Amino acid sequence: MSERFTHVLNIISEDARFLAEELSPIGGRFEWLSDGYAFDILIPDNPTAVLAAARNAVGEISADFNIVPVANRRKKLVIADMDSTIIGCECIDELADQVGIKPKVSAITERAMRGEIDFPSALRERVALLKGLPLAALAEVYSERVRLNPGARSLTATMRAHGAHTLLVSGGFTYFTTRVAEAAGFESHQANRLADDGLALTGKVIEPILGREAKLEALRSSVVRLGITSEDVLAVGDGANDLDMVRAAGLGVAYHAKPVVAAAAAASIAHNDLTALLYLQGYREEEIVPA
Repeated sequence: MSERFTHVLNIISEDARFLAEELSPIGGRFEWLSDGYAFDILIPDNPTAVLAAARNAVGEISADFNIVPVANRRKKLVIADMDSTIIGCECIDELADQVGIKPKVSAITERAMRGEIDFPSALRERVALLKGLPLAALAEVYSERVRLNPGARSLTATMRAHGAHTLLVSGGFTYFTTRVAEAAGFESHQANRLADDGLALTGKVIEPILGREAKLEALRSSVVRLGITSEDVLAVGDGANDLDMVRAAGLGVAYHAKPVVAAAAAASIAHNDLTALLYLQGYREEEIVPA
């Protein structure tokens, strides 16, 4: 790749071939990453103006447009949120459904993920409402309601095949991260621990609560442990407690995210699955490990 190209405009869409035709007047060099689905436009300068022009040219077509620096594009660590990012639900809301209070708990979850209320306080409040929930309910929620989002396995398998490390971080619970990490192919994980009496939940979270700051610290400590820099990190999440790690990463991605995260992240995926994180890094379809 010529060194004069400092950035690429990365475009991912089911309508990518049509978009490529519409965007041809922008100039730059086109490179297909996945035929008819994902491509780059290599641009020498003024990437912000190119991004604006591209969005204006295609109107309301469902597509993810992101400007990505050419330098250090492929990352050496992916650190990912779990709930509503790697999996398609919020585990605490599904636990609440077991006792008929899902709407009440979901409302608190939504406010916390939007950054409207303090995460630790919100977590304590929601867990207190689960007091007395039998431990068997956790297994039921995992087996019946927790599903990996499309592309999760390909994301971790492809990055690991190219020498990267994978870390799952959650403000949720270790019962679920243990299982999701194994199913999705993450090498390690961290989350909060629910207190129980051997039969049921006590309504307490074992302190300290791991939230926004803990996710950032997980990124920082991983960087030191692996001997890399924050520019080597891809961080992805959807809620306010992901903000600090998304901002600190070389490539911070908002994934089908709340507005506060989408506004702060360097890149945003709102229309495609988790394999989009690979195309953002310049992986080609033939390099992606099938799920």
